[in-house]
Amino acid sequence: MFPESRPRRLRSTAAIRDLVADTRLSTKDFIAPLFVREEGNAPVPIKSLPGVVQHTLSSLKDEVRQLRDLGVPGVILFGIPKHKDEVGSGAFDPNGIVQRALSELRASVGDDMVLMADLCVDEYTSHGHCGVLNAKGHVDNDATIEIYTKAAVAQARAGAHVVAPSGMMDGQVGAIRSALDYNNFLDTAILAYSAKYASGLYGPFRDAVEVQIAGGGDRKGYQQDYRNTREALREAIADVDEGADMVMVKPALSYLDILADVRAAVDVPVAAYQVSGEYAMIKAAAANGWIDHDAVAIEQLTAIKRAGASFILSYFARWFAENNQ
Repeated sequence: MFPESRPRRLRSTAAIRDLVADTRLSTKDFIAPLFVREEGNAPVPIKSLPGVVQHTLSSLKDEVRQLRDLGVPGVILFGIPKHKDEVGSGAFDPNGIVQRALSELRASVGDDMVLMADLCVDEYTSHGHCGVLNAKGHVDNDATIEIYTKAAVAQARAGAHVVAPSGMMDGQVGAIRSALDYNNFLDTAILAYSAKYASGLYGPFRDAVEVQIAGGGDRKGYQQDYRNTREALREAIADVDEGADMVMVKPALSYLDILADVRAAVDVPVAAYQVSGEYAMIKAAAANGWIDHDAVAIEQLTAIKRAGASFILSYFARWFAENNQ
């Protein structure tokens, strides 16, 4: 008898492998990111995100109802406004595209799904940054937080179950929690983008929301440095202390070590965002016949869950639900 043979016996059939698997991935693990645009009468395909579209309000409602029927537990919304300005006023306008979408979705699906709203202003600003700029062209942290609190209240009033601040401003979670509580939105939860890295994997997303950073700039001054670990843990712990109900690591696959460390450090649900570039790379390689699309998608999604994600924001949500019940 060779004790080292024991693991091989437990791999001998698919049924045995399923029986003893440490990590199990299900449709209930997914949140679907969805884009909704203010202009147009038909969905617009996003070339760099195959299978993903900019929705109209009508097509968005259809998509969300279908996702509900497939068993996907929630969605997160991103808006493409008709007009942009220096402060991103569409983010907090009661008639802004995401607020209108939330209101219509809440009337359509009620509490059957978790309705999340990304809380940032980069989609709404003329300069493409995640905040208000000062006279030197730098993001003004405190002025930006004032905008975020307005957006949080507008989203909650429109029907969001969860607001998800993604701008990486210092103190944003505490200010948003205070604003929500002051306006009697005590049950509106906060999913904080706590460990959001200045990654090269966001390109297709910026296509999706039609954002260009003015002057060829970047967001390295407020998003995290991909070389660092400890600051991600400090940010996550600080967000929990300020009132975050959940925290997020973004991107996911390139930061599995961060995901595992954050999971060990905090006692709240931890989300991971499989971002647009991670999705697009699988799609592009599969389209060229270089990889098996389904096998690699499942492998990578399982890795994210295995590393500690309580749930995964992924453009694969619908695909998974349709093919892996």
